[in-house]
Amino acid sequence: MKTILTIAGSDTSAGAGIQQDLKTITALGHYAVTVPTALTAQNTVGVQRVMAVPDNMLRAQLDSVLSDISVAAVKIGMIPNAQSARIITAAVSQLSVPVVCDPVMLSTSGTQLMADECIDYIMQTLFPLCTLITPNLPEALRLSGLPAGSDAEAMGRRLVSMCGTAFLLKGGHAEGRLMRDILYCPDGERHEYCSPRIDSPNLHGTGCTLSSAVAALLAEGRSLPEAVAGAKALIDKGIAGGRALRIGRGNGPLWLF
Repeated sequence: MKTILTIAGSDTSAGAGIQQDLKTITALGHYAVTVPTALTAQNTVGVQRVMAVPDNMLRAQLDSVLSDISVAAVKIGMIPNAQSARIITAAVSQLSVPVVCDPVMLSTSGTQLMADECIDYIMQTLFPLCTLITPNLPEALRLSGLPAGSDAEAMGRRLVSMCGTAFLLKGGHAEGRLMRDILYCPDGERHEYCSPRIDSPNLHGTGCTLSSAVAALLAEGRSLPEAVAGAKALIDKGIAGGRALRIGRGNGPLWLF
């Protein structure tokens, strides 16, 4: 059993954020320690309010965990502002373990979860420390700075060259019956992961599940392409398992168990 640190926002509906990270890591047989970066008031319909954890409390949480517990990997999710990003970057820079970052910029319902200056900061300082970044297509477009309509290939190659680390571009926002995610690596390797789209009203937390699963599988010693493949298989299981759930009136959670 490995210990995985998740640094992410808290979701009151428990379908995403640190709550979903904890469930994902547990489902894979590992132990999760959690550092909330923000509190949200949210449910299956949307996000009603967001409050960043104060700087001194965020720093204290990281110091508390990392001074006592040896972690085998880190997953980073919601970073609400640039100062939070600075604190997280300082902590991560002291570690020599796999780091997976899911750059959560907007909620599914459209609420902005990351300030613009924070996006610019993490591009320059945090991303180069990471093993993998997992943006969806709209996030990849914003990060790459390319014009609207640019294809995944152009975005993926540009992001790798800008940050010097691997990017997994998630294709869930694309049209069609086939889900296609593409992993771009600094050494020029490219891996595609394709699976049939599963019809379900419950897709809340898919990005959190994917990134925390990759972190846990990297902690086991799997290669990056193998870890992504394993995480994708878990996502498919979670979507299929959660199709019949009726939790709330909107976009419900996955079920991994």
